[in-house]
Order: sequence, then C-alpha cells, then structure tokens
Amino acid sequence: MEAEVSEVITASQHNASLSLLQGSSNGVVDERSLRRMLTYCFELLMALLSTIAVLAVASVSFAGYGLSILLGKISPLVKGYAFLSSTYDQVLERIGPSVLRDSRDTPALRLMVSITLTTVPIFVAQLVLYKVNLLLVVAFYLSLYGLKFNRFVRMFSVKHLEAHRRQGFFSDRYDKIFGHYVEFFLAYFYGSLPELDRTSHVRLHHKEHNGPHDTSDSRRFDRTSRWDFFSGYLTKNFWTMVGIASYRYFKAKGQVKNERRMLSGMVRYYSFFFVVFLYNWQIGILYLLIPLLAMNFITAIINWVQHAFYDPDHPDEYFAHTVTVLDEVNFMNEGYHLCHHHGAGLHWTEMPAHFDRLADRMRTSGSLVFRDIDFMDLFFEMTLLRRLDVLADKLVPWEPMTHEERVSLLKKRTQPCAILG
Repeated sequence: MEAEVSEVITASQHNASLSLLQGSSNGVVDERSLRRMLTYCFELLMALLSTIAVLAVASVSFAGYGLSILLGKISPLVKGYAFLSSTYDQVLERIGPSVLRDSRDTPALRLMVSITLTTVPIFVAQLVLYKVNLLLVVAFYLSLYGLKFNRFVRMFSVKHLEAHRRQGFFSDRYDKIFGHYVEFFLAYFYGSLPELDRTSHVRLHHKEHNGPHDTSDSRRFDRTSRWDFFSGYLTKNFWTMVGIASYRYFKAKGQVKNERRMLSGMVRYYSFFFVVFLYNWQIGILYLLIPLLAMNFITAIINWVQHAFYDPDHPDEYFAHTVTVLDEVNFMNEGYHLCHHHGAGLHWTEMPAHFDRLADRMRTSGSLVFRDIDFMDLFFEMTLLRRLDVLADKLVPWEPMTHEERVSLLKKRTQPCAILG
C-alpha cells in the first residue's frame, strides 16, 4: 500500500518537478517532455487567471459588504430596507404556493426573482449601451455574488437542488416556461453551462460519489497543499466546468443520451459566449469570462472540500470522505452533503432528520462532521492556512478524542491515497 501511495504522490506532483524538459542524448526535447511542459504552463495560467477573476469579484463583493455596514448606521435606510424586504417576503409567500411545485421551496423563488430583477436588466442595459460602463460592471458583480458572496452561496444551493428535481421547482402550469430556470437561464451569467447540473452532477457525480472515475475526484492530491490545489486541481475542475470532462466520461461509458445532453449544453453556452464576444470583446471579458473563471475557482473549492477526507484504508467509501458541515448560514441545508449523497431525492427540509437516521452508519464509517464552520472557511483553514489544529476544534468526533488525536486523524485523512478503481 505504501508503495502505491508513493507512486500516486509522485504522479500528482509531477508539475512541481524540476525536470520538465528532459533532453534526449542529442539534446532534442522529446515529445513527452514537451507535453509535460505545455501542461504545466497551462495549469499555471489557469490558476493565475482563475485567481485574478475571483479576486476581482471578491473585491466588489466585500467592498459592498463594507459599504452596507456604514449604511447600516443610518436608521431611516435600515427601516426602509426592512420594510421593503418584509413586503417582498410577504408577496412571495402569497404567490409561492400557486407557482411552485412545493411551497417549501419559497426561499428558492425569492432568490430567482431577485437575480432576475437585477442581473438581467443590468446585462441588457450594458448590451444596449455597448461601451463598457464600470458602474454597471460593479452592479453586475454585486447582483451575481451579493455581499460577502451571500447571494452566490444561495444561488449555488438553489441550482444544485433544482438539478435533482425532474421538473424543477415550478408547478406544471409554469414548468414549460420556467423549468430548470436557474440552470438553463440564470446560470449563463455565472459562467455555468446548461446540463452541468442536471446531467453531469446528477448522472455522473452522484453515480460515482467522487470515486476514482469521477471528474471531481481529488484523492490523488494532498488536500492541505496549496500547490496541489492551484497547480493541478483548478485545471482539472476547469475541464468539468466547460463540459469537456463530463462529455468524455459519458462517451467512454457509451451513455449516448447523456453524451448528447452534455454536447447540447456545451453548444448552447459556447454559442452564447461567442456571440457576446463577437458583439463586444470587452463586454465578453467582464461579463462572461471573469464570471466563468470565478465560477471555476469557487466550484473547485467546493468540490475540493466536500469530499476532502478520504480514509486511506477504505478510499472508495463515500460515507467516509463526504463531509457534513453545519453552520448558521447552511442555506437550504446544503451542509448536509453526506445525507444528500445518500438520499439525493429527499427534500432539503428533510435532511436534518435523515442525518439523525444515518448516525450509526456514519459512526462506523468514520464520516466527519464539522460545526460552526462553512465550506469556504474549511478550505481556508485546511488548504490556504494549513491549520488543522483549528479544524480539529470544529470537528465533532463520534467518540471521545483528545485534540492531538483529532489533528492526527485530519492529517491522515487529507493525504494523497492510492487510486484503486
């Protein structure tokens, strides 16, 4: 086993090797070395561009949050906002039962309406103006990501859960128009392809459970390594984001229907991307390319941490490596990720009860549960800051464990492990 792990580690860290260009005896660079060099350069470029993109939208999102704190000190504004928000909620509570398939999904309706009334008009206004307006760009990013990425977190949960509904959130009367409304319309503005959720996520990720054949599998990487994340996993995730990895998976498996679905989604999004760039390349960069690269970075983080803690003795046991993260935000119970993998068809309101039912199997499988921390914080502490001692304080062990034992467990479960599948 140790020899297998060593081989996997060596393979996963080939990009860090100093022998990227290995000349033959006559000094000519061989084809394999050239491919390695080009791959290495592309991975660094993808890491750089994705990081720049997410920093660009993050600067707007957090600056908006800072401004909101200052405006929150102005009493009339606070009261006015509270009144409008309350009225908005009351209206949606009234219309929710008549337009939704399940009235419990009213929080999703609120988000869909909010994005539609902000993002879409801003984008259309920019197309009409043609010349890039930086105020509109800032407003566009705020409409997409919200303050401190609050709106993005909610959008991600809504898009995720929508994918698991055969007919989306809306009732039969509205399904033909608004069926899978987030994935097939609003997600374009976030840089997310049609069929990436309904087909790739549901029919690939939930079938493989982040196993060795899953396009989002991360077991061959050191999940505490910044280098592994930036130099390798970001690019791996990018091929999934643009549909190519999923398309190749379905093609290799002979799943023609899913293969065609992915191809259809890729053609639709690529066409949209190309037309906007043809119309105005500056608008294309600011309104399409940056959100696409930012989406790559953020979803890479989410995929990286949601299945971060592989058991090296049982690397294919998804109960072990699928994380449960419980915090105050936990919009639509997104943090119950293991419960979702075990019962993807369950309504999100039923996840806490399902969590209690799974407790015994989770205990025997060594499934990890964290409290008072979200997925983004988990990434920062585990990978960027490498503070497993902080994560150990957030870990809820099934049996009594000392702090040192918790840290040792986390170290063991985040190291690269052999791909046996």
